[in-house]
Amino acid sequence: MASAAPGQSGPAAPLALQRGIVKMVLSGCAIIVRGQPRGGPPPERQINLSNIRAGNLARRAAAGQPDAKDTPDEPWGFPAREFLRKKLIGKEVSFTVEYKTPQGREYGMVYLGKDTTGENIAESLVAEGLASRREGIRANNPEQNRLAELEDQAKVAKKGMWSEGTGSHTVRDLKYTIENPRHFVDSMHQKPVNAIIEHVRDGSVVRALLLPDYYLVTVMLSGIKCPTFKREADGTETPESFAAEAKFFTESRLLQRDVQIVLESCHNQNILGTILHPNGNITELLLKEGFARCVDWSIAVYTRGAEKLRAAERYAKERKLRIWRDYVAPTANLDQKDKQFVAKVMQVLNADAIVVKLNSGDYKTIHLSSIRPPRLEGEGTQDKNRKLRPLYDIPYMFEAREFLRKKLIGKKVNVTVDYIRPASTATEAAPAFSERTCATVAIGGINIAEALVSKGLATVIRYRQDDDQRSSHYDELLAAEARAIKNGKGLHSKKEVPIHRVADISGDTQKAKQFLPFLQRAGRSEAVVEYVFSGSRLKLYMPKETCLITFLLAGIECPRGARNLPGLVQEGEPFSEEATVFTKELVLQREVEVEVEGMDKAGNFIGWLHIEGANLSVALVEHALSKVHFTAERSSYYKALLAAEEAAKQKKEKVWSQYEEAPAEEMMPVLEEKARTTSYKPVFVTEITDELHFYVQDVETGTQLEKLMENMRSEIASHPPVEGSYMPRRGDYCIAKFVDGEWYRARVEKVESPARVHIFYIDYGNKETLPSTRLGTLPPAFSTRILPAQAIEYKFAFIQVPQDDDARADAVDSVVRDIQNTQCLLNVEHLGPSCPQVTLQFADSKGDVGLGLVKEGLVMVEARKEKQFQKVITEYLNAQELAKTNRLNLWRYGDFRADDADEFGYSR
Repeated sequence: MASAAPGQSGPAAPLALQRGIVKMVLSGCAIIVRGQPRGGPPPERQINLSNIRAGNLARRAAAGQPDAKDTPDEPWGFPAREFLRKKLIGKEVSFTVEYKTPQGREYGMVYLGKDTTGENIAESLVAEGLASRREGIRANNPEQNRLAELEDQAKVAKKGMWSEGTGSHTVRDLKYTIENPRHFVDSMHQKPVNAIIEHVRDGSVVRALLLPDYYLVTVMLSGIKCPTFKREADGTETPESFAAEAKFFTESRLLQRDVQIVLESCHNQNILGTILHPNGNITELLLKEGFARCVDWSIAVYTRGAEKLRAAERYAKERKLRIWRDYVAPTANLDQKDKQFVAKVMQVLNADAIVVKLNSGDYKTIHLSSIRPPRLEGEGTQDKNRKLRPLYDIPYMFEAREFLRKKLIGKKVNVTVDYIRPASTATEAAPAFSERTCATVAIGGINIAEALVSKGLATVIRYRQDDDQRSSHYDELLAAEARAIKNGKGLHSKKEVPIHRVADISGDTQKAKQFLPFLQRAGRSEAVVEYVFSGSRLKLYMPKETCLITFLLAGIECPRGARNLPGLVQEGEPFSEEATVFTKELVLQREVEVEVEGMDKAGNFIGWLHIEGANLSVALVEHALSKVHFTAERSSYYKALLAAEEAAKQKKEKVWSQYEEAPAEEMMPVLEEKARTTSYKPVFVTEITDELHFYVQDVETGTQLEKLMENMRSEIASHPPVEGSYMPRRGDYCIAKFVDGEWYRARVEKVESPARVHIFYIDYGNKETLPSTRLGTLPPAFSTRILPAQAIEYKFAFIQVPQDDDARADAVDSVVRDIQNTQCLLNVEHLGPSCPQVTLQFADSKGDVGLGLVKEGLVMVEARKEKQFQKVITEYLNAQELAKTNRLNLWRYGDFRADDADEFGYSR
């Protein structure tokens, strides 16, 4: 831009023609022009139109003067300003400075365009009746003569201020404050509002005039913040780096432009919003050019998608633009293959960390970015006499770990490293931490941290605004947490926190002895492998029994690992580490089934562990990481173990690397096929279910149950439960008052409402729906740790229950009549998916109950192929053929299965 006019007062000669771009229209007779930017914001100057006068605009009373009043618009002042604004803003003009006052105000002529041939702005205002000639000025030159002619023409045409009336309709009713900003914003329903940007305070804060109601409001751009001007004590302003450039960027595009604003939220009296201009979105432009940074506290209200803002900011960071000129990415030192990779999850360490196996075979610990696992609140919440077990004692920690375990264990996940948190030293407030790799982990396109937070099982870490070490999906995490809080999920729930009373009976010989018969009778029990000590020694969590046990694999001899003994370190045997790694990779934190056969002197249980149909003992032998132990001879898995060992010997690997094959004549003879074993024990049948399963009590432990019930009822009679004081929760053990008026041990199956609680009587197998007033807390002296639940579930072996409701009801009725509340003899034939399958005999006649049902035509035979069962299966099939011949019950219309088997779900 040309230099300023000379500083003397009076006429300026010669009149130099200067050029500039109109930045702002102050009123109908004053504008601000600026030059072209060169390396920063350009110089600017105010030019007042000489020889004319337009109405003044409204002014707000000064804040420091209590007696001052707001000044309204003069009539036709605002239309004059608008006439110039629409004609000049952002346009190039040429001007001459005619004179300058002692105070420095410059007056001159302004023309639209590069020279004086363009439109004379003063003349246009006068011609439209939006300005008048200044009083006392005589028409003594062509320019003033022209103004006088135009003014006379406007008067004759009654234009603008010369029209009839006072012009009061042109005076705006300006509103400087809004009584309830939140209500005002909500009333707009996020619909774009027409507005004029009147002032730019800094790159991301503007003053806007909302139309058509003339609200003058401060609008902060949602989701971003530009460098600002800090006000010093003496009233001066000090700009932060790039504050002036950011302000000019916004001014040059928005100041006094017609825009639309989406009002999104409010902060004190300031409104958060997004300004829409035909040429683009200023919020995203500021970020992309490196003039602004994203801010967490307001990005959530940005209605155009927070991910767009983060992407724009990322664009500027990658190119080190302006405020990011010194930016170093958190993962700048990582190779691309270390930033993004696919890995297999081997272990969940906590509610926010996992161990993964890389394609290279290495293991790596990954922490989920920007989330915090559940933690104890307050110092007094923990019993100081008991060691803290975070997984079970911290509310929702177990639920969080289980969520991750069930979703991730053994699965391949996509890992995107967000940042590396450096190692920290210990302080009084926090322990030392080693270096942490923090990443976003996704499976099937789902961000696992976001899923965890949305269920209320973790919280989002809040950061300093300049802290860039955070999740690449931080906004989604914040949104998920907001949803969890709104819906009262998990940690944000107002309900009573879940309590996990898990008994650790590892190494407790006395408790293990009490528990052993129960586990032996249970057959296959569900378990979760919590820890792997070595290839054949594990720690298991038993969900049904809510206890932890140490479990040793039966039938094998696994290499011993290294041990730290007092005074010396015992080295591990060859291949012990490989065996441990093999077991970890196969079963750690997986759901397994275990068969307990016995226990050792230290209270460790011994038995067989199955995962997805595979026997772990057999798998270790198969991979030459264990040898068969002689104790396996009496096991049903002996043949499989020998076959696996023989195959491993032939390969001469690992534990068999030194193996020399024995002479052919000394080879072990082939074992005979396993025979059906019968070992009938007396039981008392207490309940028959609608699916023809039944519950029995072991006669041998019947006296223990009677004694426990007697003592429990005596205790309850002395200290009866307060009616309505017990709050049932699913899975809790409790006492329930049966229809006979007596109290029995029970487990809560489901809580519909306080008036409808579904319970299961654990010693008898029957179920009932009761009000909570008929329930109470189970005294610890009579818990399942003292005497395990006595009702054991079984189903009949070798038979198939009809799926037709009426036919099944006939079979159930027959069984109820014959054996309910009677003593029978029970033999476990084989294990089933839900419970062991057995044959049952009448105690007196020794008649087979299941065979009797087949003979009566009430059930069908389930043909099994195991050789040891062929004799009994043949007997059952012969009985079925006889029932068909006699057209009994199911067979009264002949063999229905031939044509209708698929339709009715029967199998032959």
